[in-house]
Amino acid sequence: MRKVLIGFVVLVALAFGGLKLFEVTNYGGTAYYTQVVATGQKIVQRGSNGGTWTDYRYRQLAYTEDGAAKTVTFNGNKSRPLRMGAYLKLTVNDKKGVTRWTAVEAKDVPAGAMAKLK
Repeated sequence: MRKVLIGFVVLVALAFGGLKLFEVTNYGGTAYYTQVVATGQKIVQRGSNGGTWTDYRYRQLAYTEDGAAKTVTFNGNKSRPLRMGAYLKLTVNDKKGVTRWTAVEAKDVPAGAMAKLK
């Protein structure tokens, strides 16, 4: 019984570790900061059921906390443009590009990135 319990614990640990590794390699990444300076390109897409939805695509410079620049492309995932002047924290994955973004306050943008954004 003890061997079965140890085997189960090892199996759960391996599964959890594999899941975390998958998450980091596919969705984790480097934090970049940017400020919305344009309304974005309006995109109207049509689903397989015939319905449509609107999104906005942005292509602009973003900066690491050290001030290193990178041009990024991401969608707002909203039916309206993002708020002009809003600061965003982006997670940029080497394989997939921007995997997520969140709005942040100006005080939360690191000094190295903020110096480049002004």
